[in-house]
Amino acid sequence: MHSVVLGTSGTTATDVLAVARGGARVELSEDAMAAVAASRRIIDDLAAKPEPVYGVSTGFGALAVRHISPELRVQLQRNIVRSHAAGMGPRVEREVVRALMFLRLKTLASGRTGVRPVVVRTMAAVLNAGITPVVHEYGSLGCSGDLAPLSHCALTLMGEGEAEGPDGALRPAADLLAEHGIEPVELREKEGLALLNGTDGMLGMLLMACEDLGRLFTAADVTAALSLEALLGTDRVLAPELHAIRPHPGQAASADNMLRVLAGSGLTGHHQDDAPRVQDAYSVRCAPQVAGAGRDTLTHARLVADRELAAAVDNPVVLPDGRVESNGNFHGAPVAYVLDFLAVAAADLASIAERRTDRLLDKNRSHGLPPFLAGDAGVDSGLMIAQYTQAALVSEMKRLAVPASVDSIPSSAMQEDHVSMGWSAARKLRTAVDNLTRVIAVELVAATRAIELREGLTPAPASRAVLAAVRRAGVEGPGADRYLAPDLAAADAFVRSGQLTEAAEQVTGPLA
Repeated sequence: MHSVVLGTSGTTATDVLAVARGGARVELSEDAMAAVAASRRIIDDLAAKPEPVYGVSTGFGALAVRHISPELRVQLQRNIVRSHAAGMGPRVEREVVRALMFLRLKTLASGRTGVRPVVVRTMAAVLNAGITPVVHEYGSLGCSGDLAPLSHCALTLMGEGEAEGPDGALRPAADLLAEHGIEPVELREKEGLALLNGTDGMLGMLLMACEDLGRLFTAADVTAALSLEALLGTDRVLAPELHAIRPHPGQAASADNMLRVLAGSGLTGHHQDDAPRVQDAYSVRCAPQVAGAGRDTLTHARLVADRELAAAVDNPVVLPDGRVESNGNFHGAPVAYVLDFLAVAAADLASIAERRTDRLLDKNRSHGLPPFLAGDAGVDSGLMIAQYTQAALVSEMKRLAVPASVDSIPSSAMQEDHVSMGWSAARKLRTAVDNLTRVIAVELVAATRAIELREGLTPAPASRAVLAAVRRAGVEGPGADRYLAPDLAAADAFVRSGQLTEAAEQVTGPLA
């Protein structure tokens, strides 16, 4: 388990994933701690002055008009955390909470928030102890930050509420802190607000979705190539010179992946005597265009994520010249938009994969394959209902592709009258990514079975490598009907783990 060092200048997607999914330890650089201490001195100076400063000596949101006297400020900061820890619904995943906390820590370490060094050290200690606050599904509108989710994390720093220990058991946060020698923090001026005002939850989920979708786009190219081969399609449409005249980088990458998987195939384009085709159906012929558009959307999403990773999102912020200024940088619109864009791309990729599966199962369009790829059609139903399941997944993905970011419900007595709904966009994207994995798995089951039914024809070497690997993984080939759910589960695990792409790459070398 390696360590990730946080400085003042942000972090990387790799580091976020290492902490969120890999359990990496977090260290704080000397420069970061010096910057934190310097900005805190500015807040302390402002707190001693009679003039009200938002977040330091005033209330919050629509209550910012009230000046808070010094003896009530500790209570003020404690109260904002308690009152804002108002989430409801199921718990969100451990990896999401760890990403959320690490990204908030990234902003605290920037020296732009004005918290004391002890707050920064305590949050790092909680992460390193494997303590995961209980965060609920609902409570963020994606503006003024992911307020309720971050509040539940801040509550743990105070030794209140519940958290999950390293063993996975839920315990009172105070007990977990005590067991790990972590002293609860008594928050002072500005600190409660600084712990809540960030886009960290939606950003963390964006980074994980980008990582997962990057793998799935490659996997989808492999299954598209297998389907093309099983349908005796032509690989001439994948020629690089055709994609060069419409120079979308993602399209070229997907076409190249498919072409490399199909290299040396004895099935593509040579066995159409019974039903000659000038062109393959769109779901086959346009696979690189659709997957490629999704790849380019992913590239844009990663650009937005990188900008957010370099940002210090808080309100107010301590500027390098010592000014403390209010702002609207907590608004989640930049992140929310790309979360929605990715849900659209994932849904369309799933949709075209499902159309190829349906074509493989339809004897009128599969060019000689048995109905539903069944062993004895009529007695056997083959993969008929596997395609139903795939269609149900795609239908849900289409509903999940409806943008959350175009919605807005005013809150805080109309002070917060336009919100991003970025957290909601992130939550539905996680479901969409899971469903896309399953959709690709069903196409894999159908395409590999169809290729094996093309007796006397030799698949491409990469296809043979995938076939061998998927059979070793527990997905059975053609034959009589059997209990099918275990096969689909094994295919899902095969895709999810990256083994599908790895099997093809044994022959093709690294795919994009």
